Amino acid sequence: MDSTITQGKKIMCNEISCYQPKKPALTVDPESRRLFLKGVASLSLACILADIELARAAAHDGSTIKIRADLAGDVTGYLAEPEDKNAPTLLLIHEWWGLNDHIKAVAQEFKARGFRALAVDLFKGSVAEDRDGAMKQIKALNPDEATDTMKAWVEWAREQGNGKVGTCGWCFGGGWSLKTALSASPDASVVYYGRVGGSAAELNGLSTPLLGHFGTLDKNINPKMVGSFQQSLREAGKDELLTTHWYTANHAFANPTGGRYDEDDAALALARTLTFLESHLRG
Repeated sequence: MDSTITQGKKIMCNEISCYQPKKPALTVDPESRRLFLKGVASLSLACILADIELARAAAHDGSTIKIRADLAGDVTGYLAEPEDKNAPTLLLIHEWWGLNDHIKAVAQEFKARGFRALAVDLFKGSVAEDRDGAMKQIKALNPDEATDTMKAWVEWAREQGNGKVGTCGWCFGGGWSLKTALSASPDASVVYYGRVGGSAAELNGLSTPLLGHFGTLDKNINPKMVGSFQQSLREAGKDELLTTHWYTANHAFANPTGGRYDEDDAALALARTLTFLESHLRG
């Protein structure tokens, strides 16, 4: 099991919490924006995700597909198909907001990196605009149906490209990336600050290599939770399957639409994710 932590950032504290100085909002100059919307120029993923209109434009390049799951019935996802038909498939699992243009734009980025990117929809078309709406979606989720949905997508992915399949999720989706590793055994799974846990007995059947990205300033998905998960993996004899990276950052540090976004850590986490996926999904 490998574990690293980034250091050297200035952290400001008060009696309530520790936080990082908020970086200026990402902006795109008018000409670059115009050319991107015309489809004749590219922009960084962070710039696209930070702008609603740009994310919506990027999302238009994909398509919606539907498959049948045993418990959930018809389920849909957003597909970003690369030119290489032998490419491995990466299943992307959204945050608690649902399958919005943000995650669709992320799918386009992974497509550009040579993956067949399929962004699943665990909320059956529902997309939240605020915290209350997101909580309602979480409470309405049927865990058995969601597990069945992810199994169905893994089975579908096995029939695509080179037959290799990975999962990658953020926050709510990060937790489901781990759950899918346990229930459907993809070839690789990435967890961005998602809930992790389980007893040694529950983790005994794990065979999927895991990559975890976590922030030391995250009060919920915190070092105590991750440490307990690591201990359970050790007891199950599965600790070699997990590679953990720690960042001096808060929850959702890879999401440029939020105030906790950290550009440097997000870029580093993406680079590590790509290296991990390449090593397990190619060939």
